[in-house]
Amino acid sequence: MADGRDGTKASVDPKLLELLACPLTKGPLTWDPQRGELISRVAKLAYPVRDGIPIMLPSEARTVLAEDVLPPPRLSGPG
Repeated sequence: MADGRDGTKASVDPKLLELLACPLTKGPLTWDPQRGELISRVAKLAYPVRDGIPIMLPSEARTVLAEDVLPPPRLSGPG
């Protein structure tokens, strides 16, 4: 999915991602680079990022199906 007018893919600054939370659940968000969206697993919503700006309005979010949700990130441990 293209970010905006220049056709480049959207990205979110990792520091910004640490600060953002779902406005409905106040829970964490996961970045989906394929679709250029921030995913709230608990709310099952995907918030769009337009021109590098996260649109954190529930009215702008799309409902995410269970199969669309990214698998939880794996934590790497010793060994």
